[in-house]
Amino acid sequence: METVNGVMQIRNHLLEELELSVRTSCNLIRSIKPEEWEYQPQDNMRTLLQLVHHLVSIPASDLAIMQEQPQPEIELVENDASSITHPEELAQRFESNFDKLRTYMVSLSEDDFLNKSTKAFYADHGMVQVKWLIEVVTHTFHHRSQLYNYLKQQGHELHFSMLYA
Repeated sequence: METVNGVMQIRNHLLEELELSVRTSCNLIRSIKPEEWEYQPQDNMRTLLQLVHHLVSIPASDLAIMQEQPQPEIELVENDASSITHPEELAQRFESNFDKLRTYMVSLSEDDFLNKSTKAFYADHGMVQVKWLIEVVTHTFHHRSQLYNYLKQQGHELHFSMLYA
């Protein structure tokens, strides 16, 4: 039986947390009705559809950013799901994007995970891959929370325990 060292255990725990966020977000996405897509809590906020498109793209767009893709390529990735409005298709795209990120993270050696620094097109300094993974996890949870609140405001019967199942 293969033993996993502490660094890889941390990586695995972060990926498990990200998977939880993706899975529970997908459950929320699947509950959206077509007439709700244009909901916008305030003029200076995204519509529900824009929020979901952004959330679904996070694993893929953040992966492209951490792999130092140029801005035009990242914009293509960010907009890849923009024509999708069917909740199940959006959930499947989110899961697929997560799988690509997980595959990349698992492919890294311990040394690369801890020390390989890559720089986003918009940044002055690079970040190591472990910090990028933390960024993806927090970014996803942030927007999952927004999605939860949007749906609560739309009258969905939700309970916080749904975010941990």
